[in-house]
Amino acid sequence: MAVFRQRFPLRPFYARPVHSDHIRGPVVWFISLAAALGTAAIYPLQPAIAEVGGALGTSLGSVGVALACGPVGYLCGLALLVPLVDQFPPRYVLSAQFGALAVALGLNAMVGQVWLLGLVLGVLGACSSAGAGLSSVTARLASPDRRATALGIVTAGISAGILAGRIVGGWLSDLLGWRAMLGVLAAGCAVVAVAVLLVLPSVSGGNNRGYLATLRTIPGLYLRYPVLRLAAVRGTLWFFAFCAVWSGIAVALSRPPFSYTAEQIGLYAFAGILGMLATRIAGAWTDRVGARRVVLCGLGLAGVSSAVLAVALPSTVSTLICLALFDAGLFAAQVANQSTVLAIEPGAPARFNSAYMVVYFAGGSLGTAFGATAAERIGWPLTALVTAAVLVAAGVVTLLARESPAESTAVAPDEGRSACDGTPAAPRRR
Repeated sequence: MAVFRQRFPLRPFYARPVHSDHIRGPVVWFISLAAALGTAAIYPLQPAIAEVGGALGTSLGSVGVALACGPVGYLCGLALLVPLVDQFPPRYVLSAQFGALAVALGLNAMVGQVWLLGLVLGVLGACSSAGAGLSSVTARLASPDRRATALGIVTAGISAGILAGRIVGGWLSDLLGWRAMLGVLAAGCAVVAVAVLLVLPSVSGGNNRGYLATLRTIPGLYLRYPVLRLAAVRGTLWFFAFCAVWSGIAVALSRPPFSYTAEQIGLYAFAGILGMLATRIAGAWTDRVGARRVVLCGLGLAGVSSAVLAVALPSTVSTLICLALFDAGLFAAQVANQSTVLAIEPGAPARFNSAYMVVYFAGGSLGTAFGATAAERIGWPLTALVTAAVLVAAGVVTLLARESPAESTAVAPDEGRSACDGTPAAPRRR
């Protein structure tokens, strides 16, 4: 085997010459597609909840509790698995995650008990954090002047996964059945697990600390880095608003005078396509004009759209336009905001991404709970206006904060010191 590896080494497709680890366009697009599949893996059973309940002989409430294990696992994956891409060679870490996704999806296709479904969904959710790991790898390996553009492409893939996971899951479930649908997704993840080994550059981990030591440092990052605190606060606010709008509007449309079916409500998700397209544009503009301006423009667009949604619901066309602009604004702000986080320590960005995404995702969970409850108790117009106020608060936080170098370039906590271990920072290889 050793002789075979020497004579026929695994070389990533589209690799640059040995002196450069920067990833090229085709690799970025592959990462985007892989991130879409990894992110989508957590969502496909949601449209088939009735079929799953019937097959397992249990109530919809029990299946709903089992499905909730997926987001819990995802939160654990953000905290525990994302930092691994800086600890070990990322192509091996991510290949293992996609392999585990394939196994988990295959097991879910065979389960006969609802408790086992929930257990495996927790593992599946943790491994679906591969999308966040891929965005960390992109930030590390993209050239500095194209980092935000590359992140925009990968974020577009993650956004597509969120949208397509439900749509494709529902379509395949109707066509093949929910068990066969999971089998198809498992096969896709297995293919990506192999492709990651071939496509991603062969680079070592960028973190000099041990894994447990790295995990212990993550909470302290908020004390050391004002840039991370700012990004987390405004990111949490707008992801709260994003999830509140989408969960709230689903409740509003399901009630009189609309009384739409779940399938009809799901079609509104196609408005998110514009938001998905905005991520690449936002990445390019972040590289040109800086993150702060893009964040403020995105928040302004989303805030106005949210306010108009308060009165636009009776008009389907107006609602779809507002939802598209709302998504576009927030996805643009997310690309710019996350680029500031990943630029703090470009050589080892995963632990910063992990710290940011855990808080970000927690804000979204609160927004989901608030939106559904508020739409039922205080009505949709007030719910939409509250989300608009939250977005205004995020904009005020951004305006009041002093613009930092990290909003346009990478910085370390102390000049000439590495963010990983406090030793003198080595120059980046060009």
